Amino acid sequence: MSEHKQELEKRLWAIANELRGNMGADEFRDYILGFIFFKFLSEKMEKFALAELDGEIEKYSDIEKDPELLEELREEAVESLGYFIEPKYLFHNLAERAKNKELIIEDLSKALKLVEESALGHESEHEFAGLFEDVDLTSTKLGRTVEQKNRLISEVIKHLDEINFGFDDTEMDVLGDAYEYLIGEFAAGAGKKAGEFYTPQQVSKILSKIVTLGKERIKSAYDPTCGSGSLLLRVAKESNVSHIYGQELNTTTYNLARMNMILHGVKFADFDIEQGDTLEEDRHVGRTFEAVVANPPFSANWSADQTFLSDERFSAYGKLAPKTKA
Repeated sequence: MSEHKQELEKRLWAIANELRGNMGADEFRDYILGFIFFKFLSEKMEKFALAELDGEIEKYSDIEKDPELLEELREEAVESLGYFIEPKYLFHNLAERAKNKELIIEDLSKALKLVEESALGHESEHEFAGLFEDVDLTSTKLGRTVEQKNRLISEVIKHLDEINFGFDDTEMDVLGDAYEYLIGEFAAGAGKKAGEFYTPQQVSKILSKIVTLGKERIKSAYDPTCGSGSLLLRVAKESNVSHIYGQELNTTTYNLARMNMILHGVKFADFDIEQGDTLEEDRHVGRTFEAVVANPPFSANWSADQTFLSDERFSAYGKLAPKTKA
């Protein structure tokens, strides 16, 4: 493990513990992970803009003087990255305003919404739709008044802004792995709830090695109960996976899985994570996969409707799982 990666993991976890106050770890998780992801998207956007407009602008903010050029960049960014962020809504610029004790919470909320909206009507729409819906900046968990909410959020933003995510690090997965580390730490703190969104790395590693044994490339990998996507990403580490598929029931965890994919450098066109109950409504019905992995929620509830006896997934057994042991 690189020193930068270790330091990044320690600092991010320290921020999470220092600033969550009386909020439960699983409640604060959605905010800290959401902001880390937004900072990542912002830095990636700025880097992309400067590379695309090499020589035409010195700073990304200069593009605001040329609306036509801004629109051209918007189209190129959405096609390549899957989203677009204007200079004034970049994470760093909002953090600078937070340092000046400005009220940023409304613009931050708008910035997150604009990321999602920028993908509307494009190939990446499904991957970015509702991605930040769990980062509720109006929640009373953050404080009773707008000022209290703004104060807490500003502290988180300022602390994260000081951290170098190391985009130029030779280990391309440094931030993705640090994100994965945080997910694991939050899972450990959540106790029994952990299984809803995270498979321990030791388990992921064994399962991944089994399904990729002797294979340098896998056309498709699928997890019908994918949680935050950690198991699928482990498969992708063990072998070159062309396309990743998954399904997750919990909406919050579904959003986390999509963020996790993008943070690990999986392009929006190369993964398809669906939201819903795989047993009740298989969103990938009829599709076959080269590798299938899962850490199923064995004690989950389901309808156990008798009509499922004619479903090809269960018909061979002549019996359905109990309602409380899906």
